[in-house]
Amino acid sequence: MGTLAKVYAYIYLRGFKIWSSYKTQMILNVLSWILPVFTYYFVGDSLGGKLNLEGASNYTEFMIIGLAFQGYVSSTISTLSQRLRNEQLYGTIEYYVLSDGGVLSFLLYSALWGFTINSVNAGVILAIGAILHTQYHVNLLSFFLVLTLLLSASLGLSMISAGFTMFVKQGNPISFFFSTFTTLMSGTVFPVSVLPLWLKDISLAIPLTWALNGLRLAMLDGYGPIAIGGILIVLLIFNAILLPLGALFYLYSFNSSRKKGTLSEY
Repeated sequence: MGTLAKVYAYIYLRGFKIWSSYKTQMILNVLSWILPVFTYYFVGDSLGGKLNLEGASNYTEFMIIGLAFQGYVSSTISTLSQRLRNEQLYGTIEYYVLSDGGVLSFLLYSALWGFTINSVNAGVILAIGAILHTQYHVNLLSFFLVLTLLLSASLGLSMISAGFTMFVKQGNPISFFFSTFTTLMSGTVFPVSVLPLWLKDISLAIPLTWALNGLRLAMLDGYGPIAIGGILIVLLIFNAILLPLGALFYLYSFNSSRKKGTLSEY
Protein backbone atom coordinates (compact mmCIF):
# COMPACT_ATOMS: atom_id res chain seq x y z
CA MET A 1 0.00 0.00 0.00
CA GLY A 2 1.42 3.40 -1.01
CA THR A 3 1.79 6.42 1.25
CA LEU A 4 -1.29 8.25 -0.10
CA ALA A 5 -3.37 5.10 0.24
CA LYS A 6 -2.24 4.75 3.86
CA VAL A 7 -3.05 8.42 4.57
CA TYR A 8 -6.51 7.92 3.03
CA ALA A 9 -7.05 4.73 5.02
CA TYR A 10 -6.02 6.19 8.38
CA ILE A 11 -7.63 9.64 8.03
CA TYR A 12 -10.83 8.78 6.17
CA LEU A 13 -11.57 5.06 6.62
CA ARG A 14 -10.16 4.49 10.13
CA GLY A 15 -10.74 8.04 11.34
CA PHE A 16 -13.56 10.08 9.85
CA LYS A 17 -15.90 7.24 8.84
CA ILE A 18 -15.79 5.66 12.30
CA TRP A 19 -16.07 9.03 14.09
CA SER A 20 -18.98 10.25 11.95
CA SER A 21 -20.85 6.91 12.18
CA TYR A 22 -21.55 7.53 15.89
CA LYS A 23 -23.78 10.61 15.54
CA THR A 24 -24.43 11.15 19.25
CA GLN A 25 -20.74 10.96 20.07
CA MET A 26 -19.94 13.30 17.18
CA ILE A 27 -22.46 15.90 18.41
CA LEU A 28 -21.12 15.62 21.98
CA ASN A 29 -17.58 16.10 20.65
CA VAL A 30 -18.55 19.31 18.85
CA LEU A 31 -20.44 20.60 21.92
CA SER A 32 -17.39 19.88 24.09
CA TRP A 33 -15.39 22.13 21.76
CA ILE A 34 -17.90 25.00 21.76
CA LEU A 35 -19.38 25.22 25.27
CA PRO A 36 -16.13 25.89 27.21
CA VAL A 37 -15.48 28.89 24.96
CA PHE A 38 -18.73 30.55 26.04
CA THR A 39 -18.20 29.53 29.68
CA TYR A 40 -14.84 31.32 29.82
CA TYR A 41 -16.17 34.17 27.69
CA PHE A 42 -18.81 35.04 30.27
CA VAL A 43 -16.33 34.51 33.13
CA GLY A 44 -13.93 36.94 31.47
CA ASP A 45 -16.75 39.37 30.75
CA SER A 46 -17.72 39.37 34.44
CA LEU A 47 -14.10 40.10 35.45
CA GLY A 48 -13.87 43.14 33.18
CA GLY A 49 -10.30 44.37 32.58
CA LYS A 50 -8.87 43.29 35.92
CA LEU A 51 -6.35 40.76 34.55
CA ASN A 52 -2.90 41.76 33.31
CA LEU A 53 -2.82 39.66 30.14
CA GLU A 54 0.30 38.52 28.29
CA GLY A 55 0.24 38.96 24.50
CA ALA A 56 -3.48 39.83 24.28
CA SER A 57 -5.46 43.06 24.57
CA ASN A 58 -8.52 41.48 26.19
CA TYR A 59 -9.53 38.29 27.96
CA THR A 60 -11.55 36.84 25.07
CA GLU A 61 -8.52 36.97 22.75
CA PHE A 62 -6.34 35.46 25.47
CA MET A 63 -8.56 32.47 26.26
CA ILE A 64 -9.53 31.79 22.61
CA ILE A 65 -5.89 31.11 21.69
CA GLY A 66 -5.38 29.17 24.92
CA LEU A 67 -8.42 26.91 24.52
CA ALA A 68 -7.84 26.29 20.80
CA PHE A 69 -4.31 25.02 21.24
CA GLN A 70 -4.44 23.50 24.75
CA GLY A 71 -7.17 21.15 23.52
CA TYR A 72 -5.15 20.56 20.37
CA VAL A 73 -2.09 19.51 22.34
CA SER A 74 -3.80 17.48 25.07
CA SER A 75 -5.82 15.55 22.47
CA THR A 76 -2.78 15.02 20.27
CA ILE A 77 -0.78 13.64 23.20
CA SER A 78 -3.49 11.15 24.10
CA THR A 79 -4.12 10.09 20.47
CA LEU A 80 -1.48 7.35 20.21
CA SER A 81 -2.19 5.87 23.64
CA GLN A 82 -5.95 5.82 22.94
CA ARG A 83 -5.37 4.24 19.54
CA LEU A 84 -3.09 1.63 21.04
CA ARG A 85 -5.64 0.91 23.77
CA ASN A 86 -8.44 0.59 21.20
CA GLU A 87 -6.42 -1.84 19.08
CA GLN A 88 -5.75 -3.94 22.21
CA LEU A 89 -9.50 -4.03 22.96
CA TYR A 90 -10.35 -4.82 19.32
CA GLY A 91 -7.73 -7.58 19.32
CA THR A 92 -5.99 -6.14 16.25
CA ILE A 93 -2.70 -4.87 17.72
CA GLU A 94 -0.80 -7.99 16.64
CA TYR A 95 -1.94 -7.39 13.05
CA TYR A 96 0.04 -4.15 13.02
CA VAL A 97 3.11 -5.89 14.41
CA LEU A 98 3.01 -8.39 11.56
CA SER A 99 2.12 -5.85 8.82
CA ASP A 100 4.68 -4.53 6.30
CA GLY A 101 4.87 -1.10 7.94
CA GLY A 102 5.31 -2.56 11.42
CA VAL A 103 5.37 -0.55 14.59
CA LEU A 104 6.79 2.68 13.07
CA SER A 105 4.06 2.84 10.42
CA PHE A 106 1.39 2.22 13.05
CA LEU A 107 2.88 4.99 15.18
CA LEU A 108 3.04 7.65 12.46
CA TYR A 109 -0.19 6.95 10.62
CA SER A 110 -2.18 6.66 13.85
CA ALA A 111 -1.19 10.26 14.61
CA LEU A 112 -2.68 11.56 11.31
CA TRP A 113 -6.35 11.30 12.29
CA GLY A 114 -5.57 12.83 15.67
CA PHE A 115 -3.91 15.84 14.01
CA THR A 116 -6.82 16.14 11.55
CA ILE A 117 -9.73 16.09 14.02
CA ASN A 118 -7.87 18.26 16.53
CA SER A 119 -7.14 20.80 13.78
CA VAL A 120 -10.90 20.96 13.13
CA ASN A 121 -11.43 21.47 16.88
CA ALA A 122 -8.92 24.35 16.98
CA GLY A 123 -10.41 25.88 13.81
CA VAL A 124 -13.94 25.85 15.29
CA ILE A 125 -12.74 27.63 18.46
CA LEU A 126 -10.80 30.24 16.46
CA ALA A 127 -13.89 30.84 14.28
CA ILE A 128 -16.03 31.37 17.40
CA GLY A 129 -13.35 33.79 18.57
CA ALA A 130 -13.82 35.80 15.36
CA ILE A 131 -17.59 35.88 16.01
CA LEU A 132 -16.82 37.19 19.52
CA HIS A 133 -14.82 40.05 17.92
CA THR A 134 -11.30 38.65 18.36
CA GLN A 135 -9.03 40.58 16.01
CA TYR A 136 -6.44 38.32 14.36
CA HIS A 137 -3.30 39.90 12.87
CA VAL A 138 -1.51 36.70 11.93
CA ASN A 139 2.13 36.46 10.89
CA LEU A 140 1.81 33.17 8.99
CA LEU A 141 5.51 32.26 9.11
CA SER A 142 5.71 32.72 12.88
CA PHE A 143 2.42 30.89 13.34
CA PHE A 144 3.50 27.84 11.35
CA LEU A 145 6.94 27.75 12.96
CA VAL A 146 5.51 27.78 16.50
CA LEU A 147 2.73 25.33 15.62
CA THR A 148 5.11 22.90 13.91
CA LEU A 149 7.52 22.94 16.86
CA LEU A 150 4.63 22.57 19.32
CA LEU A 151 3.17 19.59 17.45
CA SER A 152 6.50 17.82 17.03
CA ALA A 153 7.24 18.25 20.75
CA SER A 154 3.73 16.94 21.45
CA LEU A 155 4.44 13.91 19.25
CA GLY A 156 7.40 13.11 21.50
CA LEU A 157 5.13 13.33 24.56
CA SER A 158 2.50 11.26 22.74
CA MET A 159 5.03 8.46 22.16
CA ILE A 160 5.93 8.50 25.88
CA SER A 161 2.22 8.35 26.69
CA ALA A 162 1.73 5.38 24.32
CA GLY A 163 4.72 3.65 25.94
CA PHE A 164 3.07 3.98 29.36
CA THR A 165 -0.14 2.48 27.94
CA MET A 166 1.75 -0.68 26.98
CA PHE A 167 3.02 -1.03 30.57
CA VAL A 168 0.14 0.15 32.75
CA LYS A 169 -2.81 -0.51 30.32
CA GLN A 170 -5.02 1.99 32.20
CA GLY A 171 -4.31 5.09 34.32
CA ASN A 172 -1.83 6.78 31.99
CA PRO A 173 -0.12 9.62 33.96
CA ILE A 174 1.10 11.52 30.86
CA SER A 175 -2.36 11.76 29.26
CA PHE A 176 -3.90 12.68 32.62
CA PHE A 177 -1.39 15.49 33.20
CA PHE A 178 -1.81 17.06 29.77
CA SER A 179 -5.61 16.73 29.69
CA THR A 180 -6.11 18.33 33.12
CA PHE A 181 -3.13 20.12 34.67
CA THR A 182 -2.01 22.02 31.56
CA THR A 183 -5.23 24.06 31.68
CA LEU A 184 -4.14 25.15 35.16
CA MET A 185 -0.41 25.58 34.58
CA SER A 186 0.33 26.59 30.99
CA GLY A 187 -1.45 29.94 30.65
CA THR A 188 -4.51 28.56 28.87
CA VAL A 189 -7.31 30.60 30.47
CA PHE A 190 -5.31 32.89 32.78
CA PRO A 191 -1.73 34.20 32.66
CA VAL A 192 0.99 32.18 34.42
CA SER A 193 2.11 35.38 36.18
CA VAL A 194 -0.70 34.91 38.73
CA LEU A 195 0.58 31.45 39.75
CA PRO A 196 2.69 30.88 42.89
CA LEU A 197 6.40 31.05 42.09
CA TRP A 198 6.99 27.28 42.37
CA LEU A 199 4.08 26.51 40.01
CA LYS A 200 5.31 29.19 37.64
CA ASP A 201 8.70 27.45 37.49
CA ILE A 202 7.02 24.12 36.69
CA SER A 203 4.91 25.76 33.98
CA LEU A 204 8.10 26.84 32.20
CA ALA A 205 9.03 23.15 31.80
CA ILE A 206 5.91 22.60 29.65
CA PRO A 207 6.28 23.30 25.88
CA LEU A 208 2.67 24.51 25.67
CA THR A 209 3.37 27.43 28.02
CA TRP A 210 6.00 28.82 25.65
CA ALA A 211 4.01 27.96 22.52
CA LEU A 212 0.84 29.72 23.71
CA ASN A 213 2.86 32.86 24.37
CA GLY A 214 4.38 32.63 20.89
CA LEU A 215 1.03 31.90 19.22
CA ARG A 216 -0.64 34.91 20.89
CA LEU A 217 2.18 37.18 19.75
CA ALA A 218 2.13 35.71 16.21
CA MET A 219 -1.67 35.56 15.78
CA LEU A 220 -2.85 38.65 17.66
CA ASP A 221 0.05 41.09 17.26
CA GLY A 222 1.65 39.80 14.03
CA TYR A 223 5.11 39.33 15.55
CA GLY A 224 7.70 37.97 13.10
CA PRO A 225 10.11 35.05 13.68
CA ILE A 226 12.92 37.34 14.85
CA ALA A 227 10.71 39.01 17.46
CA ILE A 228 9.77 35.62 18.91
CA GLY A 229 13.20 34.08 18.33
CA GLY A 230 13.72 33.27 22.03
CA ILE A 231 10.48 31.26 22.12
CA LEU A 232 11.44 29.36 18.93
CA ILE A 233 14.83 28.44 20.43
CA VAL A 234 13.21 27.11 23.61
CA LEU A 235 10.76 25.03 21.55
CA LEU A 236 13.65 23.65 19.47
CA ILE A 237 15.35 22.54 22.70
CA PHE A 238 12.11 20.81 23.82
CA ASN A 239 12.05 19.00 20.45
CA ALA A 240 15.69 17.94 20.70
CA ILE A 241 14.92 16.31 24.05
CA LEU A 242 11.36 14.99 23.66
CA LEU A 243 11.43 13.46 20.16
CA PRO A 244 14.35 11.04 20.67
CA LEU A 245 13.27 10.36 24.27
CA GLY A 246 9.73 9.56 23.11
CA ALA A 247 10.89 7.31 20.26
CA LEU A 248 13.31 5.40 22.52
CA PHE A 249 10.74 4.91 25.30
CA TYR A 250 8.03 3.82 22.84
CA LEU A 251 10.32 1.25 21.20
CA TYR A 252 11.56 0.03 24.59
CA SER A 253 7.99 -0.41 25.84
CA PHE A 254 6.92 -2.10 22.61
CA ASN A 255 9.83 -4.57 22.54
CA SER A 256 9.54 -5.27 26.28
CA SER A 257 5.78 -5.97 26.02
CA ARG A 258 6.27 -8.16 22.95
CA LYS A 259 8.96 -10.26 24.67
CA LYS A 260 6.75 -10.71 27.76
CA GLY A 261 3.75 -11.56 25.56
CA THR A 262 1.66 -8.77 27.12
CA LEU A 263 1.29 -6.56 24.05
CA SER A 264 -2.33 -7.54 23.40
CA GLU A 265 -3.35 -7.72 27.08
CA TYR A 266 -5.84 -5.13 28.28
